[in-house]
Amino acid sequence: KRTARPVDLVTDAPRPVPLSYDYTLETLEATVELGLRAGEAPMYIVHFSQDEALKNARSLASYGVADKEQREAVKAAMKGTKFTTPFGKILQRLLAAGVGVHHAGMLPRYRLLVERLAQQGLLPVICGTDTLGVGINVPIHTVVLTQLTKFDGTKMRRLRSREFHQIVGRAGRSGFDTEGMVVALAPEHEIENHKALLKAGDDPKKQRRVKKKQPPEGFVSWNKQTFEHLIEKPPEKLNPRMRITHSMVLSVVSRGGDAWANVHQLIADSAQSPEEKIKLNARADEIFHTLLEAGVVVRGQDEEGNPSYELTVELPEDFALDQPLSPFLLAALDLLDPESPDYALDVISLVEATLENPGKVLRAQERKARDAAMAAMKADGVEYEERIERLAEITYPKPLEELLDRAFELYCQGVPWARDYELLPKSVLRDMVETASDFKTYIGRYGIAKSEGTLLRYLSDAFRVLVRTLPPDVLDDRLRDIIAWLGFMVRTTDSSLVDAWESAGELPEAGAPPQVADAVVADRHGMEVMVRNALFARVRLASLDRTRELGSLDEDWGFTERAWDAALDDYFAEHSEIRIDGDARSAAYLAIDESPEQDAHLWHVCQIFLDEDGAGDFRIEADVDLDATQEEGEVIFKNYRVGFVEDLAG
Repeated sequence: KRTARPVDLVTDAPRPVPLSYDYTLETLEATVELGLRAGEAPMYIVHFSQDEALKNARSLASYGVADKEQREAVKAAMKGTKFTTPFGKILQRLLAAGVGVHHAGMLPRYRLLVERLAQQGLLPVICGTDTLGVGINVPIHTVVLTQLTKFDGTKMRRLRSREFHQIVGRAGRSGFDTEGMVVALAPEHEIENHKALLKAGDDPKKQRRVKKKQPPEGFVSWNKQTFEHLIEKPPEKLNPRMRITHSMVLSVVSRGGDAWANVHQLIADSAQSPEEKIKLNARADEIFHTLLEAGVVVRGQDEEGNPSYELTVELPEDFALDQPLSPFLLAALDLLDPESPDYALDVISLVEATLENPGKVLRAQERKARDAAMAAMKADGVEYEERIERLAEITYPKPLEELLDRAFELYCQGVPWARDYELLPKSVLRDMVETASDFKTYIGRYGIAKSEGTLLRYLSDAFRVLVRTLPPDVLDDRLRDIIAWLGFMVRTTDSSLVDAWESAGELPEAGAPPQVADAVVADRHGMEVMVRNALFARVRLASLDRTRELGSLDEDWGFTERAWDAALDDYFAEHSEIRIDGDARSAAYLAIDESPEQDAHLWHVCQIFLDEDGAGDFRIEADVDLDATQEEGEVIFKNYRVGFVEDLAG
């Protein structure tokens, strides 16, 4: 239409590898066994939840899908790979059994490992989510659909034809296979009923006595006809979605000319329906009115008397790109008191409010808060109805919420385009700092091993904003320590995201630690802060007498829950409290001897417990294994001891 050039319309294309389809009443284990016997590996088992993918991966690993030779080949290919996180340990066991797992909640390095092993033909089975349909690089012969329904965020529904074809189209390896296989499992209750009927044999009386299992209430079912309908039906038409925002209008205004006419022409040229265009035109007029009222845009005329719109303000650099609320973040820093003891934490809360919500992490926080509240209310004898009513009001922590809401409302009066976005107060990084938690400890505390990738992406985003957006003059010593610790933790857990940003020039030099040739410790500042946090986390837990958690942290170096119980019994026989205030956290109560670094690759550390009298006669003494710490992403101790000075001296 715009270039007047002839075009060809491509509505379909033959597949280089044809597909065969099968609907089965066999269980998943039986389906996989039959497929492997028929030489239909590699098989990708499609699930529509991460939990189901992991559950079935464990089941298939126990069932057995790989012979000894295959298992040995996988182990050899994994040699040297670090499985340092809680989910990593699970994945290592599954891969060793020939079963891969693949979903968005995994760390990037684990997903890439599964893809690499699959490309080498070492994994007969992969259990994953429907990410298979969005271009992951995994060669597949057989796609097995565990269901033909999915939860779309509001309700369970059957798969659309486009979704179905996008997933099953990955079956069949071009250049390897003459055909690809697609298998759909019947609903679980139908599989159970089929097994019961087979057991009854050909006897009509026994068949009538079979008590058929019913689907759960509200279950959205499917059958063979559903499967055949999806196979035959062409993918649904893709409908474009257009949204007019303040940012878009300002971008058009910044080009000069009659921006109002240009925006409306943009809508007219779009592929929206007539009804949608009416709504979009009304929205554009509303935004222009808001910008003119605020004085951000003025209307005039050009030399020929045509309407012309101009900006009265200078748009921030990288406007409306990856950090649209960065200008608000910088403005809101003026609301904080640099002399406040919570200044560094409050800066983190400002940063976190501009980041997208890590949904699974926040749901875990909310669940833990509600569990604690329920236990407290039960202990206080609160009636059941009142407990349920109060629980509905409990959510995840949102520091500075009221302050930020008021500030954002005022900010939007002068910067109307900010209303295109939403502040999302939360406390993930702040929570980690306040509790001195490292990556693994935090994963364990909230039981989110299956969402390690979600947490890592969030922390990586926070790190990028901290080093890319905050001006140097707002950083105090504690903020610098937090940034160094966060960078160290992210890099040692999985550096792929940060490495990608650095290679793209999206992180300033301040974001990377200085490199010293042949250095034992690559990031000294980050290592020091991680050691300090790890030791103070133990002081904090000791002050709360949480010996089970302490034992879990320290059992690998021989200090069990029982040992902590005995040590704290001795402590509280002499002292009444363990202080965890700012003084207790200061460098005066932590000694790091770096002299063994070059020869032994160790630091000797001593964390003093601050008691009510300031005697400082109780401490943790240990050696930090520098190589293992940098490899594992958590502090690894040796020669770990806890007790009074005179006992440790002996």
